Amino acid sequence: MLPVLYRFVFDTDFSKVLLYFFAAGLVVYAAWNGWQNATGPDDKHGNPTAPSQEERRNRAITYGLVGIALAVFGLYYALPNIPVLGKGKGEGIPIHTYGVMIGLGFITAVTVCGWLSVREWPGKLGLERRDQFYDLTFYLFIGGIVGSRILFIIVNWKDYAAHPARIFDLGGGLVFYGGLIGASLMAVWYTRKHHIDFFRLADIAIPTVSLGQAFGRLGCFSAGCCWGDVTTHQKAPFAVEFPGAAAQNLFGGVGGTPSLAYSSMADGSNDTRWVIEATGQVFPQAVDGAVRISEWVARHGHTLPVHPTQLYESLGQIILFATLMTARRWRRFHGQIFAMWLMCYAVLRSSVELFRGDLERGTIHGLIPSIPSGAWYNISTSQFISMAMFSFGAYLLVTNLRRVKALPTVDLSALTTA
Repeated sequence: MLPVLYRFVFDTDFSKVLLYFFAAGLVVYAAWNGWQNATGPDDKHGNPTAPSQEERRNRAITYGLVGIALAVFGLYYALPNIPVLGKGKGEGIPIHTYGVMIGLGFITAVTVCGWLSVREWPGKLGLERRDQFYDLTFYLFIGGIVGSRILFIIVNWKDYAAHPARIFDLGGGLVFYGGLIGASLMAVWYTRKHHIDFFRLADIAIPTVSLGQAFGRLGCFSAGCCWGDVTTHQKAPFAVEFPGAAAQNLFGGVGGTPSLAYSSMADGSNDTRWVIEATGQVFPQAVDGAVRISEWVARHGHTLPVHPTQLYESLGQIILFATLMTARRWRRFHGQIFAMWLMCYAVLRSSVELFRGDLERGTIHGLIPSIPSGAWYNISTSQFISMAMFSFGAYLLVTNLRRVKALPTVDLSALTTA
């Protein structure tokens, strides 16, 4: 549980110059990557053509502008003062474990998708589809980040309505389902533009979402977000306690960044619950033998024992990835793997949600106040989305299996020889 692996501090002129060179290099690399990965329009057969110089230039400019935005934000965050731009935050550049794991998951998923693209489409078309998928990943990344942020704001709308300026806080939270929706919309747009069968592409990409999410949940575990419900070590020997300000970095020093679980539980205005330490029972009000959670956490410097729900889901995602990759050999229609993932992940996520204990995940009560907060049907937002996702997956699976079954069969016995 290392929220921050290391924090780079730029307190000398030499280190600042290096940072400026790095920012410039980022912009150049982004523009070069856009130039290299540009694709031309599809021909009448749906095959991509070679890009023109103008198309390469436009792609390079687009990628370069994104690189400039990232570089400016990095400088603003890292330095106390920036030439021309003015005052910055001066917090250096922390290497968050969560970000590293998300990056590893994204790179791994993209690599596997590229390999599967070559196997899915034969010959030269497979290589072209692989390059198109690499191009698509840029849009998937943008759609995923924007979608996950929007859903987080919706889930926690009461807090953002009271403090509208927090909507633009780039350090805010993210929700996986929002990222999935945003990335899916981008994929639909891209496949329609380039005349690619969306469901055929989805069958390739969706198992790798589980692979990437397996890495991502390990990042959640390191940061201390998406934690589980309070329990005891007697009930759950694998329960964990997330650290406070004493959380260490990669080199054993004090990182100075507490886990998100600790920060949330220690905030008395956020967590107003009470707990009986010996049993792990949580109550919304004071009862005999109970102590306020925020007081207990602040006094001990770490959280109460909680279920490591991040590890539960990470393991489940690995199993789901392996299962779907195996099921590819028995596909009967394009979209079958996609439909199976929708159903299986919905079950996995809903099951893990039963052990979640973070208040930030949101419930239906937050969106529909008329639903009592203590009602059994006040399910989490993710469980509600899972129900809709499972239904859609089941519809795709049943409808297409019926269609395939209704197709006429061809008798090939006459072609056999004795």
